[in-house]
Amino acid sequence: MKKNFLYIMLAAALAQSACQKDFLDKSPSNSYENGTLWKTESDAVAALNGCYNGWETSYNLLYMDAVSDNVYSQWYWDEFQYLGNGSATASAPYVRNRWDYKTIQRCNWFLENVDGVKMDEAKKLRFKSEARFLRAYQYFMMSQLYGDVPYITHTVSTQEAASVSRTPYAAVRDSLFKELAEIAPNLPASYSGNDVGRITRGAALSLKARMELYDKKYAAAVADYKEVMQLGYALYPNYQDLFRIGYENNSEVILDVQYKANDVPNGDIGIMPSSGVGGWASLSPTQALVDAYEMKNGKTIDDPASGYNPDQPYVNRDPRLAATIVYPGQLYEGTYYNSIEAGSPDYYNDNNNSPTGYVEKKFTANLSDYPDMWNTGLNMIVIRYAEVLLSYAEAQIELGVIDNSVYDAIDAVRLRAGMPAVDRTVYSSADKLRQLVRRERQVELALEGLRWFDIQRWQIGTTVRSGTVYGTRLGTVNKTTGALSLTGNHVTVETRLFDARKDYLWPVPQKERDLNKNLSQNPGY
Repeated sequence: MKKNFLYIMLAAALAQSACQKDFLDKSPSNSYENGTLWKTESDAVAALNGCYNGWETSYNLLYMDAVSDNVYSQWYWDEFQYLGNGSATASAPYVRNRWDYKTIQRCNWFLENVDGVKMDEAKKLRFKSEARFLRAYQYFMMSQLYGDVPYITHTVSTQEAASVSRTPYAAVRDSLFKELAEIAPNLPASYSGNDVGRITRGAALSLKARMELYDKKYAAAVADYKEVMQLGYALYPNYQDLFRIGYENNSEVILDVQYKANDVPNGDIGIMPSSGVGGWASLSPTQALVDAYEMKNGKTIDDPASGYNPDQPYVNRDPRLAATIVYPGQLYEGTYYNSIEAGSPDYYNDNNNSPTGYVEKKFTANLSDYPDMWNTGLNMIVIRYAEVLLSYAEAQIELGVIDNSVYDAIDAVRLRAGMPAVDRTVYSSADKLRQLVRRERQVELALEGLRWFDIQRWQIGTTVRSGTVYGTRLGTVNKTTGALSLTGNHVTVETRLFDARKDYLWPVPQKERDLNKNLSQNPGY
């Protein structure tokens, strides 16, 4: 179903070559003149699909957890290591730049011209709503990372682009709330056939609710999440298969980035496994993430009654641990993963192996799914129903409304994973439930690019994003049985700094400020 949609995207990307330019370049123009391009519905489809081209990427989604305590990015040239350890500056190379107006410029161009197309007006309204969502998503992401950003809803000339100022964060967000509220009724609840993968009503409402949650507008978030919960989404029964290519576009997916091998490929799967299977181990889960998973009995590992054994730390744990992370002694790709013994193909201290001794599994549980893990068609989920349930529960907790619906939402996520329902005698207060839902978000949504935003909005960076990053303990792995023998202390990876006065926002890239002297810098940079 996604195949034809992606073929059209390719054609649109070619037709929209001028719209690939940076925000600071001139307004779109190419071999198609506006007077001849905007004639038929096919023209509108091609231009709209150009707006979808690159609106979000697997690279950004995968690497964002490296800005958090979940993951370590071992290659500085991947542009996230400095952001993760607190050493990023505005002018330093190898710092990810998401101050990006390409999609916004494409969407503005589309919205300024599509009214001239002769086509069904209801479909045209839907098309415009899709473009407005894609533009809103970019502003959501930039305002979340940078705070104040120029809010532009029309195509701009080079002169104008070089003189605009940053719009206050609150004004940007207010505009986005209104935008998403306006477009949601114009979008269908679902698509079929070649349109699967386009923006839905659920996507618009879920993004609006996510922003409301992040901005502590809890009552509004609850209202929107309730509406999403009536749209027919459901948790996919198998947590591991949820992230496999053979099960994509399932009942849990609300918004994703669509890929197709060879034509519009997801080329980032190979960054996760280590060299033993031909990967690069670019992203390494940390001990902090491993420790966040409860025991299978629902108790945390620091509970004396949990049964946790530090010498057999992966036994009887939350099943999501084994589904998300490859740890020493786990059967993976036909062998027992061994990152803790010198001489093994995946030894933690060797090139293209994980410095923490852990590798990401969530998207690579079955590498046989991919004839070429550097050229895959795996879609990347941006919003899924489990996030909606946990976010709804969190918003209700923060409002002080702790009723059965809160427990039911958390229980649904836990039970699907194979964990017990919430012990209501233990988690009976707002403070205890807050701790639980925050832990559930960390483990349920691990490696999906959301952890940093939770750290940011909960203001816990000083606690979780500073100090030493640890990995596994060393020892031996029995090649025949996978039996684990651990000795010594945890390996150390890096020391991170976190300055709460500046590190909750990214620096405005200096190259943008060199081009536009009206752009101010975030405090501390």
